[in-house]
Amino acid sequence: MHEDTGENLSFVEGFGLSNAPLIVTKPVREAEFSVAHLTCRLKSDSPQLVFLPSQDCFFVMLYLDDTRHCDVAPDGRESAVRRYRKGSICLVDLAKGASIRLHDTLHALVFLIPYHLLGEVSEFSKAPGATMLRCLRGEHDEVMWNMGKALLPLFAQHQNQRSCVLGHLAVAVCAHLLHVHGDTSVRGRSLPDLSIWQEKAAKDFMADHFREAVTPDMVAKAVGMSEDSFVRAFEISARKTPDQWLSEYRITQAKRCLSEHEHGFEDVATLCGFRDLAHFTEEFNSITGISPMRWRNRWLN
Repeated sequence: MHEDTGENLSFVEGFGLSNAPLIVTKPVREAEFSVAHLTCRLKSDSPQLVFLPSQDCFFVMLYLDDTRHCDVAPDGRESAVRRYRKGSICLVDLAKGASIRLHDTLHALVFLIPYHLLGEVSEFSKAPGATMLRCLRGEHDEVMWNMGKALLPLFAQHQNQRSCVLGHLAVAVCAHLLHVHGDTSVRGRSLPDLSIWQEKAAKDFMADHFREAVTPDMVAKAVGMSEDSFVRAFEISARKTPDQWLSEYRITQAKRCLSEHEHGFEDVATLCGFRDLAHFTEEFNSITGISPMRWRNRWLN
């Protein structure tokens, strides 16, 4: 594994931050993995245009704090300004470049992952036949959040200190993205009826109302679709049903409550939208493989 810094600045300079902390490494063979730690503050509260040049790469942004921005099309048209939650990711194919306009301070880890690197990693990962990724907007990803937290201390370390850990984390990031967000679509197969914006709107609705008794019909209405069409399209696009996605999101929120040790188990169940303690325990066991009590004990110890 080879490591270097400061040589792959184009995707950082697009944010107007040429001096942002940046790490570049070759974790497998020749393809580079780049990650930068950005804090981009608006000047005079004016929205800031960000331009990312065309490259044979995927761009991944892991939000370290909530923010708002919009997409900017090649003809200059701008999408609606949308909120992006702390702990979520955006995944963009840079084949034709990309532009966004920031409407809030941006605090994020940004990754540049070449197609070639995904190919190198896919040779030994367990991703289901994927060598490319699906584009996503504001996707909650607990694994990326945890790996991002592991990467942050490396920016303060000397190259020799972080080399081994960085290489393993770079491969882990790529393998995870291929496994969870890999594009295994077959050429010629009809595309799902759910756009990336409808998928984001559906997940945002569920995240906003996760403490409530959310039904697929409620989510379908929020994105302007019939329930049957929405459930079918969501499952194709997200590779899980709306109920499964919501359960996993609730368990992630429950873990945060359990790690704080301020709430009893019944309180956590209520705060995170479960019907009762039995329902919470059953879902927690199903998704994590252990009980909430065992998970909390492991976390605290």
